[in-house]
Amino acid sequence: MNEATTYPVSARGPADHDVRDQIVAAATEHFSRYGYGKTTVSDLAKAIGFSKAYIYKFFESKQAIGEMICANCLREIETEVRAAIDEAERPPEKLRRMFKAAVEASMRLFFRDRKLYEIAASAAGERWQAALAYEERIQNLLQEILQEGRQSGDFERKTPLDETSMAIYLVMRPYLNPLLLQHSFDYTDEAPAQLSSLVLRSLSP
Repeated sequence: MNEATTYPVSARGPADHDVRDQIVAAATEHFSRYGYGKTTVSDLAKAIGFSKAYIYKFFESKQAIGEMICANCLREIETEVRAAIDEAERPPEKLRRMFKAAVEASMRLFFRDRKLYEIAASAAGERWQAALAYEERIQNLLQEILQEGRQSGDFERKTPLDETSMAIYLVMRPYLNPLLLQHSFDYTDEAPAQLSSLVLRSLSP
């Protein structure tokens, strides 16, 4: 499960250009201080020391910069989730670890900085490509675990795989989506264990 992780973002200029990383780093700091919604590309240009036109050589809009920042955060979450899964040997434990790691990583990355949370909220609410790609990858990862569990005999095989996968993803979604997660704070300590146990009972052959 060590698949390469890429997230589509709208960017211009050479893909490996150092200036793009410099703009993203400066924008992350600026958004963290002043907020995504209140910051314009002109504000970023002034803070970074570049002209507005120069920034547009690398990003077509403020949203494109926000998407890159969002993609970096989502990549961190996915990497952490995959690492937790890889530590388990059997599919049931992989599923438990997936629930736990996803909630913990989402809480830490989305809410350690309330200003940067605005970007995650915008990505989820406006269905940015980076957010859609993340959701698809999490669903694919979940399906990999289910397929492995069916092959090993740990999980039932009667229900269509795509139906099972989507149902479990919908159970997890309130703890993955930043717009929904903010309404679930009271349950984040117990939810991963309780929900994964419920799901595993439903998967019993």
